Amino acid sequence: MKAISYARYGGPEVLEYGELPDPKIGPDAVLVKVRAAAVNPVDWKCREGHLDGMLDAVFPVVPGWDVSGVVVQPGVAVTEFTAGDEVIGYVREDFLSRGTFAEYVAAPVRTLARKPRNLSFEEAAGLPLVGLTAYQVLLKALQLKRGETVLVHAAAGGVGSIAVQLARHLGARVIGTASERNHDFVRGLGGEPVEYGDGLGERVRALVPEGVDAVFDTVGGETLKVSANLLAPEGRLASIADGDVVDYGGRHCWARPDAEDLLRLTELVEEGAVSVHVSEALPLERAADAHRLNQEGRTRGKIVVTVDWEVEPAG
Repeated sequence: MKAISYARYGGPEVLEYGELPDPKIGPDAVLVKVRAAAVNPVDWKCREGHLDGMLDAVFPVVPGWDVSGVVVQPGVAVTEFTAGDEVIGYVREDFLSRGTFAEYVAAPVRTLARKPRNLSFEEAAGLPLVGLTAYQVLLKALQLKRGETVLVHAAAGGVGSIAVQLARHLGARVIGTASERNHDFVRGLGGEPVEYGDGLGERVRALVPEGVDAVFDTVGGETLKVSANLLAPEGRLASIADGDVVDYGGRHCWARPDAEDLLRLTELVEEGAVSVHVSEALPLERAADAHRLNQEGRTRGKIVVTVDWEVEPAG
């Protein structure tokens, strides 16, 4: 199969497009013919070796954890899916090797759910990681409730844009940090935008003098420190970007593959409560460009790579 891979840590230039062996299908996995795969910041952080202390790399590494595609062949123990099913997945394992930037991926069924019927494959590929992150942080870590106010950082980005929509669906008021050019986009999602940078605390206090009930941090550093000081009494804080959140009494969160949570996200998309915005869709062979764009940190919504559907099925 054709795939993107890297044989050593480094910048986007280490990504190579070429032939790799077709994946083997374990008993509890299905072979998915990839239609699209999304880029996430964790992809280039893995590529640069920043997660080497957490995840072993078995080179060559195929990057990517998000996928949308069609089941080609189920494993011998699989009853959840059959050939021809359209699926999405957060195909993360506890090591780096068998990612989704390829024509095919062997995906454990615990990482998959059916694809939302009202999304294109490109849009659907952008849902799993950011959707699970937003869902698990808001509902499980922050336990956000109707009538509360939540501050969501980077509200126009992949995770942030889903978090704004989910929080609004839960009945919360959402304040979202974003650059000026993305304020209308955040408003369209249901959030109240505020500018990043110096004076952020004062701008948020002007909107919510009593403090916010919850903060969803996706930035870390000084933003995390400012956020901790914006909490109302009994307010809750969670971060996906900075482990120092525990020093402020908050929780450091990492999305888990969860088929039930992913199916619930599919249902919310089909109900019209959540949408996915794709800012760029590039062919698989331009994965390095997709990584560069994501690493610039100015993405509105998601960047995805697409795979030619005309390729013959594996085997």
